[in-house]
Amino acid sequence: MERRQFISLSCFAGFISLYPSFLALAAESSGAEKGFVMTVNGKIETNSMGLTLSHEHIITDFKGAEPDTRPEYDNEVTANLLLPYLKAAKKSGVTTIIECTPAHIGRNVELLRLLSKASGINIITNTGYYAAVGHKYLPNHAFTETSEELATRWLKEWENGIDGTDIRPGFIKLGVDSAPLKPIEEKLIKAAAIAHLKSGLKIAIHTGNGAAARQEVEILIKAGVSPEALIWVHAQIDPTGFFHVELAKKGCWISLDGINEDRDSIVQYRNHIYRLKGEGLLHKVLISHDDGFAVTEEGGKAAFNAFKNGNSIPYNTIFGVLKPSLFELGITRDEFKMMTVGNPANAFQIKVCRQG
Repeated sequence: MERRQFISLSCFAGFISLYPSFLALAAESSGAEKGFVMTVNGKIETNSMGLTLSHEHIITDFKGAEPDTRPEYDNEVTANLLLPYLKAAKKSGVTTIIECTPAHIGRNVELLRLLSKASGINIITNTGYYAAVGHKYLPNHAFTETSEELATRWLKEWENGIDGTDIRPGFIKLGVDSAPLKPIEEKLIKAAAIAHLKSGLKIAIHTGNGAAARQEVEILIKAGVSPEALIWVHAQIDPTGFFHVELAKKGCWISLDGINEDRDSIVQYRNHIYRLKGEGLLHKVLISHDDGFAVTEEGGKAAFNAFKNGNSIPYNTIFGVLKPSLFELGITRDEFKMMTVGNPANAFQIKVCRQG
């Protein structure tokens, strides 16, 4: 199964003094601002999101954007197969899952709706294209159409629904590799800027390194988009955390996903979170597992394999392992709630931005 390779990250240790002003900011930011998000079942208020996993996958398909054939599976049968994992997440307290599988990598919004209704978990899907991994997941028209034309495609999904359904996206998902960004990656970001300004959908970008994230911000600002609209996906790939601080201070959301049970992984995420707390930036942090399942073919039939990202149970490690570890480090319950309830609601809430 093809998965991204994470760079081995170094960790730091030591005491970080806390700014008194941060305590007031943390208390103020522990709840979500008023607004709405778009789930596969329709619009809900942000204060209904509850505990949210901000970057997960349920079903993916890594065959590429336009393969000769794809594994076929029955949605109801598949929903019954995967439902126990979502029910377990629900039992852990999860109320909402941000499902980050883009078009052409197995996005299946009808399956997501079935699972949402059966599990009682809000699921939010996306629009947009994924240009990372050597452009393998880009459809042919992505190379020939302009930013405006691509934005029009994504806005049609927002306005009319995805793949002939009435299910609408709740954010824009892109993928780029490391800096310097390639022309087609820049084009997709410009398309996302256009779509954001007309819809209010936030922009979550799988990003190869911190320098690429900095470029993303520069492109969005030039297009008239606030950095607060950007969710830097896989920000943990920055080993020093310097880019975390720089971009969070500009307003970007720092998504630390890929959390797993490995001890070094837990130490890595603890240190990133503690550093951002020391900088007074915990209100810009999102955490998640980046876990899920991939559909493959075995014996001519569809099969579903867990990513095996280091989690024995998908969607669980944050609560079973990371949470108590953070408490030992001095992260408070209110701060943990801010990262898992208030921050995701504020990050994904939809506000229509109009150009003057």
